[in-house]
Amino acid sequence: MGLERAFADGPAFVPYLAAGDPDYESSLQYVEALARGGADVIELGLPFSEPMAEGPTIQEAVVRSLAAGMTPDRFLQFVRDLDVDVPLVCMTYYNLIYQYGDDQGPRAFVEAAAEAGIEGFVVPDLPAEEAGPMREACDEFGLDLIFIVAPTTRGERLDAMQEHTSGYVYVQARLGVTGARDDVSDQTEGSLARLSEWSVPKAVGFGIKTGDHAERIVSAGADGIIVGSALVDIVAEGHENDDPADEVADRLEEKARELKEGAVRGAQDRPQPEGK
Repeated sequence: MGLERAFADGPAFVPYLAAGDPDYESSLQYVEALARGGADVIELGLPFSEPMAEGPTIQEAVVRSLAAGMTPDRFLQFVRDLDVDVPLVCMTYYNLIYQYGDDQGPRAFVEAAAEAGIEGFVVPDLPAEEAGPMREACDEFGLDLIFIVAPTTRGERLDAMQEHTSGYVYVQARLGVTGARDDVSDQTEGSLARLSEWSVPKAVGFGIKTGDHAERIVSAGADGIIVGSALVDIVAEGHENDDPADEVADRLEEKARELKEGAVRGAQDRPQPEGK
């Protein structure tokens, strides 16, 4: 398990795209563009027909990916076909993991994902209290399991998440579903403070849209930023306008660079310890 290494040299930029959106070949280009733009980890969405944690932007990406033929097996081939040097995380829903293979349970898909090159999972609908089998499968094949901590998560549920989380923790910056915003949430500092004793890096997502947003989030104490909808918007616009894939890839690379540079500025904005 090694996703923590992506946070070792400064704030990590963790972008998300739905694999196969809007088609297989274009999506490969888009993910590779994010790596060129400075991604430290890339979250790849394995589309599920009922993505309850997602806002309209990512729901539409899921629809496009499914319409283009994305399946769990095709997703694994997609991972194998990528030419990137950054860790890859699968973000999907537990039903797809549980139902994969001949026997019900998470082990078969976790093994297949590890063989393809996935290094961790984010499973939004998996309760921490029921995550034992998934945690065991990830431990067996050396993968991290990342949980999403909402601003309202406290008590025994938070304790269970801490017990099962590895790699990094996905800190939800605001209540609601995913989606780019024109501002950043003032709940971020409080959420980070509640997790201050966790040993894993804290990456903040939900609503980050610009380099200035990234700077503010990292200066507030985050170890990294997670950005999805702002990038999926670029894919959607390119698809709607029938733009060439290489042009869309260039825009994604430019946006990735903006976000990464903002995160780096945020780290520089933090107060330096005495003696530094």
